[in-house]
Amino acid sequence: MRLQHLTWPEVEAYLNRSTGIILPIGSTEQHGPNGLVGTDAICPETIAWTLGERHEVLVGPTQNLGMAQHHLAFPGTITLRPSTLLAVVRDTVLSLARHGFTHVLFLNGHGGNIATVNAAFAELQAEHGLAVWAAGGEVPSLGLYNWFAGPRVRELAGELYGDAEGGHATPSEVSLSWFATDTEKQASLSPRVAPSGSAQCTAEEFRRRFPDGRMGSDPSLAGREHGARFLEAGVEDAWEAWRAFVGAR
Repeated sequence: MRLQHLTWPEVEAYLNRSTGIILPIGSTEQHGPNGLVGTDAICPETIAWTLGERHEVLVGPTQNLGMAQHHLAFPGTITLRPSTLLAVVRDTVLSLARHGFTHVLFLNGHGGNIATVNAAFAELQAEHGLAVWAAGGEVPSLGLYNWFAGPRVRELAGELYGDAEGGHATPSEVSLSWFATDTEKQASLSPRVAPSGSAQCTAEEFRRRFPDGRMGSDPSLAGREHGARFLEAGVEDAWEAWRAFVGAR
């Protein structure tokens, strides 16, 4: 169930039986020579859409832009400031809370978003504690779930790729994004497994450390058939996380 494909009376009817919603969030950034720029948004979006259809959970619009400053030396990357992303998350939650949503789970595809999204949650809790909660009610239960960290996804990535999974432009996320978009991209990779290291640096330094954008990965191992398996694993992991989340309050 996608929020954008419903009318407002249909959303109102949904709220009469459920007050939870999943919001995919990712990034628009380079993913190596054969990975799609939209990978980090495509992956959680695809998992959320599939979960929503199977289990009649409402899925909101995808937040496609995230924290990607260190990728700006690669064409196509678009980034938000931390303060901008924090404000977007805050205003999104406030809007949903006003309509009566009590559980908002952000299904995340980009590690660089984690700190800022959690900071936004802390700001919302602080506003409520200081009695300046704009909606005049309770803060919804807020959750952040990273699809790439799910137990089934991690087990499958280890089985298929071992240490070549790496940390960025990974074959698992490349596979899922290819499957979701019915595409494959070929590129010559040298070395096959990219160097590893820290992404805590400027954009220029990041490109010097990782010339083709990969971090410790070999996405030449990716394939659409693997993507189908990662989708199933990701949906199972996310459904388990969702049930635990809505039952926690």
